[in-house]
Amino acid sequence: MKLNIVQIYFFFLILSMSSCYQSDTIVRPDVSDMDLQIKIARFDQELSALDTSTILQKNSYWQRQYGLFYIDFMTEMLEVGHPKDSLQLESILKKVLIKKDFADLSTAVATTFTNLERQEKELSQAFKYIKYYYPEYVLPRFIAFISGFSFQTISGEDYLGIGLDMFLGADSEFYPALIQSIPRYISRRFTPENITPRVIETVLRQELFPQHDGDVNMLQHMIYNGKVLYAMDVILEGVADSLKIGYTSRQMEWIQRYQEDVWAWFIQENLLYSTDYMGVQKYFSEAPFTRELGENSESAPKLGSYIGWMIVRKFMERNPGLDLKQLLAKDNAQDILEGSKFRGK
Repeated sequence: MKLNIVQIYFFFLILSMSSCYQSDTIVRPDVSDMDLQIKIARFDQELSALDTSTILQKNSYWQRQYGLFYIDFMTEMLEVGHPKDSLQLESILKKVLIKKDFADLSTAVATTFTNLERQEKELSQAFKYIKYYYPEYVLPRFIAFISGFSFQTISGEDYLGIGLDMFLGADSEFYPALIQSIPRYISRRFTPENITPRVIETVLRQELFPQHDGDVNMLQHMIYNGKVLYAMDVILEGVADSLKIGYTSRQMEWIQRYQEDVWAWFIQENLLYSTDYMGVQKYFSEAPFTRELGENSESAPKLGSYIGWMIVRKFMERNPGLDLKQLLAKDNAQDILEGSKFRGK
């Protein structure tokens, strides 16, 4: 019996390992000679170490040091006031800093992230690919902060912020208390290994490849999201597909098992060309599962994004002469569907 259990375990381990990573057909350019090193400024540590008697001095210093990020942080994230109104900011910020909740959160962040060397290495490699395809792209300043559970990643005018308190780990003691505003199916992805994928997704969706206003039917939404996920295939080395799209291992197994059935459902229900925004948005939104499909709430969410991803992968396999930038510039979703020859697998 023990032998059988071990055999079953290794069978599912092999299945999981083979299904969680991207297709071997992804082609990346050689960026080994590119000199690019990303450093993440630890504003979270500076704020946590702040002596309340020096708030006014630090307020002046941080305005010079962090510029637009500091203004956005104090006004939009921490919501303690504008740095120019220094006396008001001092009064409110002092109350925040002496709270036990803030001290406990700062300690948790400091313990989880003694350094960000892993993330700096991952981001440096990822942004080499971004600079290869978009040499005109100006690298932002990367800044880590504690958001009070309000922002995970944020793209500012000249910075990219990383809210470390939103990556403390799925078992963090803080997240159960937030379940009314942040459901468990979302907070389970608040893990350190999600930092790099979420940063890259933010840059793609907000800076390099925002969605076109003319995308109104489901197929256009599918192909847009599929392109974003394919871009993550190229930009992120050795990152599991489940991390890119935000699936659990069970959800990955489910969609791989029922991919053809999901495609058949889309065709049967005449969804591809539907412009009913509310009707199709459920196939792209964050959710614990897709209500119409599967049993016992076991189905995967964001099925439109996943199928769009598979269509784009098929299209690129059949068009090896296209690179990532050319793919993203290709506007016609129908052409990509037809060129992929996708039939559910």
